[in-house]
Amino acid sequence: MKSLQLILSNLKYFAPSWVFSSVNILIGTWILYLPHIKMKFELNDSQIGLALFFTACGLLISIPFVPYINNKIGTGRSTQVGILFLALFFNLPLIAPNYYLLCSSLLFTGIFSGFTGTSMNALVSIIEKRDQQNFMSAAHGFFSLGGFIGAGIGSFLIVQFSNPSYHMLLMSSFIIISTLVLSPSYKNIVELEEDKSSESTNIFKNVKPVLGLSIIAFIIMFNEGAVEHWSNLFLFDIVRVSESQAGFGFVIFSLTMTIGRFLGDGVSKKIGSIKAISFGLIIAAIAYSLILVSNFYTSILGFGVLGLGISVIIPEVFRLAGKTKHMNTSVAISVVSGIGFTGFLVGPVLLGLISHWSNLMMSYVFLLLLIATAFVLVVFRLSRKYSHR
Repeated sequence: MKSLQLILSNLKYFAPSWVFSSVNILIGTWILYLPHIKMKFELNDSQIGLALFFTACGLLISIPFVPYINNKIGTGRSTQVGILFLALFFNLPLIAPNYYLLCSSLLFTGIFSGFTGTSMNALVSIIEKRDQQNFMSAAHGFFSLGGFIGAGIGSFLIVQFSNPSYHMLLMSSFIIISTLVLSPSYKNIVELEEDKSSESTNIFKNVKPVLGLSIIAFIIMFNEGAVEHWSNLFLFDIVRVSESQAGFGFVIFSLTMTIGRFLGDGVSKKIGSIKAISFGLIIAAIAYSLILVSNFYTSILGFGVLGLGISVIIPEVFRLAGKTKHMNTSVAISVVSGIGFTGFLVGPVLLGLISHWSNLMMSYVFLLLLIATAFVLVVFRLSRKYSHR
């Protein structure tokens, strides 16, 4: 809990952590209205998945340019600009008059999602190295907290708005105002001189040293994105709950993930990153077994256990990436977070396609298989390379 205390007691750590919350407040609010979008345009799961695919495309477009832009205008300024534009563009999907404009708006949302997600992780990495402070896990706890705020408070606000776009406008305005107030604390932060190199802006040349970590990040964030976008539809379509109850799975998932990440730095210090990741994956596998029972209370419990299980994995992956030998810290973080965030946006797309070809139950079986794959990778590859860290 020391990292949480650090964040809450000092604005220079709270401000960048709030960016993590801001991103997921926007996403958490948006996912509440996926059932609305589905009914509004009379879409099947495959068409929803295709629309979300444009978000992933936007992210893929942005990733190669992020390190270059960070070097040009500074990582802090990139983070500020990214979250401001993301808040603006998140209003577009809910006011799109047709399916084609929905897809177009999600493309631009994806561009700034990827830009912001990569920049904010690089920013925290720079601050950690500059100040010799450790708060990456807690910063990701704020990401989960943002999802809890967006979906949790949003579940109560949803009945207050006759038009979903008003709800999103309220939340995006809140993010813009809070960003303008807090961003002076980090907007002038730039890449550390010792981390700059002639290859620092080319992420494609820097994948191999962190390939294993990148695959783990992709799988876990694939799961996070899938649960964030499809947990409400799983409860709505498979468990047969009401639309007002469909958001409970993601709310409890976000809550337990937040708690786990706030405790994660202490857990890592006691047992090490590899053991923390391994135990987290085992807990996640048990969680999916509970979710697949398809009983309301058991599935809700499963989503809660899942949030706790995967809560520490991404922060620990980034921590290991930052310690990779012969590779600049911020570049390693950018590569791993960029590939990981791709999984976050590709996950909902692929789940939609699997659901269309088979059913949503099989989509969640696929998520369980991915968790098993990640565990095998940790045991047979990462444990030997990073066991001493």
